[in-house]
Parts: sequence; structure tokens; C-alpha cells
Amino acid sequence: MPPPTLSELRQFAIDRSLFPPTTLKRAMARMGFVQADPIRAPARAQDLVLRHRVAGYRAGDLERRYASLDIDEGVFINYGFMAADRYALMHPRNVTSSWSNLRRTRAEALHGFVRDRGSVHPRLASEHFAHGSVTNYWGGTSNATTHLLDEMHYAGSLRIIRREGGIRIYAAHDHGSDPVSGAERQRRLDALVDLAVGVYAPLPASTLSYVVARLRWAVPQWRRFLRAALLRAKARLSSARVDGGDWYWPAGERPRRSQPKTVVRLLAPFDPVVWDRRRFQRFWGWPYQFEAYKPAAKRTFGYYALPLLWLDRIVGWGNLSVTKGRLQASIGYVDGQPPSEAGFATALEAEIERMRVFLRLETTD
Repeated sequence: MPPPTLSELRQFAIDRSLFPPTTLKRAMARMGFVQADPIRAPARAQDLVLRHRVAGYRAGDLERRYASLDIDEGVFINYGFMAADRYALMHPRNVTSSWSNLRRTRAEALHGFVRDRGSVHPRLASEHFAHGSVTNYWGGTSNATTHLLDEMHYAGSLRIIRREGGIRIYAAHDHGSDPVSGAERQRRLDALVDLAVGVYAPLPASTLSYVVARLRWAVPQWRRFLRAALLRAKARLSSARVDGGDWYWPAGERPRRSQPKTVVRLLAPFDPVVWDRRRFQRFWGWPYQFEAYKPAAKRTFGYYALPLLWLDRIVGWGNLSVTKGRLQASIGYVDGQPPSEAGFATALEAEIERMRVFLRLETTD
């Protein structure tokens, strides 16, 4: 068969990611991984991603139903949510060997404290141990006990069993410490690569390399084996040379021509459709950026601009906020004006109405 065109790859990316809405459990299983972000504008990223893929989804449903879904939250190529059996592929991470004796002693005492109580809120642990403060990843100051809970969660000796008001509640956990054979390590690495590709495909070669390299955070104990995993992936995955570059997607899948849906979607900045900014520019011809951490004066699109998908085109972006219980939407367009196709205005209003329902807000009169 002839290789797909770039436009066919673009529609393939949309169709395979934005599948017909299903149950939350099935959507999580089909996606494999959902990236999380704490900013709420107007909702957290994981909720904004899931609302397109879960029938009747409302903001906060993932947090409310987390304990019943057999999923874990933690670090993959980014921080997010994934099926418990896939999360287990990355453990034990064996990162505690570099800890100081003091940190190891504190971790053992903290682990016993959590185990004895069944589940622990960070505030309770901090009140009990009073370890002081530490410098965090961003250069600020964090509570040392809370920071140690995070490190123990990453190492695998704790898991998050639920959240209360967005705060992680921890329980003791044991991923086991048996050594992993070379064959098992290769199986797990290949499964993790396939998981990432399944979320973000089709991927240009540069993004595939980037995604596999990011697995160094998922499996720091196997960093030196990632290059070999990338070579195996390139031999295993389906691929084609399109528009002067190599593209990859899961074996057995095939791009097919299809008609773009006449709907508008406001996508999260971390939605799989738009996550890869290099692919974004190749597909849609303009450089979308996430600007929440930029000074306001340097922003082009806005604090938390949501890419606006119409048919098979990202035609602009929306900044949404809630004021006095009402949803406010400010829409910007790449061409400076809305698309000219009939039905766009109605489709945009329908999407804003869906957002209101998702946020449990009252509708406009």
C-alpha cells in the first residue's frame, strides 16, 4: 500500500485518540495513561482530557472514583494516571541506594507510621515527625516530611490510595524486591514503550526518540537499556516515510481515510492530540505554546489556552474562566477570525455548553 499523506496521518491521530465516549474504566484502559496537572483553569488537565472520552464525565470524577478503578497515579513519561498492572511494570525502582543514612532511617520510620495507620494524610505525618523543610525541585521550600512521602511514593514503598480535596492520601505498599531477569526487563521496557506510543501515535521519529528517552524517569534503574529499547521499537512498530520524515504507530494499526467530524473541541494543553508540540506544528502549521509559567506580558495565547479543534484543524484557542458561577470564554483564532464553514458558530456554542455541564455550572439565559 502507498504510504499515508500528512493529512491522513493528521486525521488518524485525531480518530484514534478521540474515540467514541465510553465508561471511565474502559477509557482509562484504552488510553493507557492520562497526564495530570494541578492547575485548574477551568478544570485540571486530567479532567479536561477525559471529558472528551468518557460519556457523562464531570470535573473531578477521576478523583472521586479513583479507589474503584484499579489504577495508580505516579511518574511515567510525565506524572499521571495509569492501570495498576502497567504501573507495576516500572517497579521496584531501586532508587534508595543513593539515599543518606539519615534519609533512609527517616523513611523506615515514616513507612512504619503509614503501615500501622493504614492510610495517612501528609498533614498528620508532618505533625508527628516535624522533619523541618527542604529545598524542592523548583528552588522553593517544601515540608520535609511531605517531600519524603513523595520520594517514597516514587520509590514504590507507598502508593496513593485516594485524594482528599486534591491532597494525596498514602498507604504502605510493596512492589517486591526480587531481581528482574534480562528477558523480563526487555519485556517490560517494550511494554512501556508500546504504552507511550499507544497514547501519542502517530509519532515522528524525533518524538519517538524523545518519548523513549523520557522513560529514564519511569525506570531509572534501566536507563542504560533505553537505547536498545528504541531500536527494538523502530523494528517492531508500523512505520512509513511521510513528508520527508519517518513516522511510527502501533503495529497492526493502519491510517485510513475518514471524514472529519463537524464538532468543536476545546482540548487540554496536555491532551494526546496536541501534546507533541513539534507534531502540532507539522500538522497545523502554527506554534502553539503552553504559557501558564510565562510572565503575563510575554504570553501570546493566554494563561491556560485550550487548543480549539474544528473538523481536522486546530483553528484557534480558548481561555476559559468561571466568574460568579458563570463560564466566561475568550476565543482567539489563528487567522484572526472564525472559520467560514457553515455550522462552526453553532458547534462552538455546543462545546461551550458541554463545558458548562462538565463543570456543573448554570447555563446562560
